[in-house]
Amino acid sequence: MKILIHSANFAPEPTGIGKYSGEMAEWLAAQGHEVRVVAAPPYYPAWKLDETYRWPPWRHEVWRGVNVWRAPLWVPRKPGGLKRVLHLCTFALSSLPVMLRQTLWRPNVVLTVAPALVCAPTGWLTARLSGAQAWLHVQDFEVDVALQMGLLKGAVFGRAIRAVESALFKRFDVVSTISERMRQHLLRKGVAPERTHLFVNWADVDRIKPLTQPSSYRAELGLAATTRVALFSGTLSAKQGLMVIPEAARLLAHRHDVLFLVCGGGAMQAELEQAARTLPNLRLLPLQPLERLGELLGLADVHMLPQSQEAEDLVLPSKLSGMLASGRPVVATCRADTDLAAVVGQFGRVVPPGDARALAQAVTDLLADPAHRQVLGERARTHALLHLARDGVLQALVRRMQPAVPQAQAST
Repeated sequence: MKILIHSANFAPEPTGIGKYSGEMAEWLAAQGHEVRVVAAPPYYPAWKLDETYRWPPWRHEVWRGVNVWRAPLWVPRKPGGLKRVLHLCTFALSSLPVMLRQTLWRPNVVLTVAPALVCAPTGWLTARLSGAQAWLHVQDFEVDVALQMGLLKGAVFGRAIRAVESALFKRFDVVSTISERMRQHLLRKGVAPERTHLFVNWADVDRIKPLTQPSSYRAELGLAATTRVALFSGTLSAKQGLMVIPEAARLLAHRHDVLFLVCGGGAMQAELEQAARTLPNLRLLPLQPLERLGELLGLADVHMLPQSQEAEDLVLPSKLSGMLASGRPVVATCRADTDLAAVVGQFGRVVPPGDARALAQAVTDLLADPAHRQVLGERARTHALLHLARDGVLQALVRRMQPAVPQAQAST
């Protein structure tokens, strides 16, 4: 099968959409499919263009058996609102001729990954010109998130952009998303049920698994044997309500045996660094290599998963899959009636969004009960093995794509 992936974010960052696009492309190529990718140069989550990609602006490379075409984009120093829209529009425009050139290759499936909904028209057009299946994957509902968080303003503008979004969704042959509640949201936006597909964020359960000995990070960070770690690892974005972590750390400043550790990079990094200067029990780490992700997640005694109220049920954090695969309990800040709460409630604690006192209490309660942590962690690991294992998720994806291959081609 010939599969063309259109994604603004594509490898090599170890978290977020780029990681999933990269792992998917690599896995598909390893299964014998022909895979091509049109993507922007690496810039996320630091919001800074990788220096090695500044020139030439358009280029072709082979990454782990996958042909990748890079098209340039403008990266704002301080992303937000209109700047984010313009940023994604520059990639949509620069990648248009590259995508249209792929029609000569005649792909069977054209898969567009959103965010960057502004790329959806290009993906749809390329699919139609190629006679391919047009597939849109919605990682989060970026329009709804932007409007609810006030990044985009105006009632008339909001109605107009939602109407455009709905019209785009309904034109694709398949629209996938990452949770059942998000799939229901697609239905409310007018997508026919038979055109939807549940495509969850998977976990590499072979690479990420419960550690049988202390994480190597403990020695590197100089942690005492009695120190317990509450960890957040991922993109430091505004839609996650991350400032609840330093607030919780401040409430537990008297607990010298509890360390709040935040690992990653992104828009909220400067604010978190400022908070950490006055909190000895809050430490920050930069984004870590993908090959060390299992060791990093295994460092946690408890995982923290903050989420802002405005983004609930419009985004299901991709980092949750790795947390569960690591066999550690999770504390999430979200309302009790959300998809995130329904998942995390089985493997940890759910506290109200923005409630630092409740977060601090949930963390200390779990840290005080090793036996309960063990039970929750084993339950999380079992769930990851049964429902989030990469091979199973991607095999289901291929089965859904298979009808796009002409019968004569499929039998050769």
